[in-house]
Amino acid sequence: MRYTPVALALSLLAAVTGSMGSARVSETIDPRAQALLADGRAQLARGESDAATDSFEAALAVDPGYVETYLALGDAARKAGLQGKAIHYYRDALNRDPNNLAAMAGEGGAMAEKGALEKARGTLSRLEGLCGKACPESQQLAAAIARGPGPRVVSAEAVKPKPVVEAN
Repeated sequence: MRYTPVALALSLLAAVTGSMGSARVSETIDPRAQALLADGRAQLARGESDAATDSFEAALAVDPGYVETYLALGDAARKAGLQGKAIHYYRDALNRDPNNLAAMAGEGGAMAEKGALEKARGTLSRLEGLCGKACPESQQLAAAIARGPGPRVVSAEAVKPKPVVEAN
């Protein structure tokens, strides 16, 4: 009974230390994933967002823990006009690295392009709190908010012709 508090404290210390070690983000990247990311970035620069997405997804399959892959997927989705999908990828990156400035700026920019300006402003204030108004990510997000939402795409189901009744 005398050793119970000591044993409990040691087991708590071991549990906390073990969980902290597994929560760290991997900084090393598989060279194959790095090559796929480079190919995808080159394709994205040429405007080939579908091919870039394929390269980024292959890199994600090779090294699923690398945050930059999620950022690249988010950038490709934004260029393709898929802001909702981009927000998903940026949030995945933020789940892995909560203080990633590029992920915050990308998520806020995609929100602004989608029309969620209040949420984008909230992200901007959080970003400015972390790095200030002069950092490139804050300026990029502020510019996206100033541009406002992009053009809305209307689906075929939303525009239905009105039936015309004619007498024979």
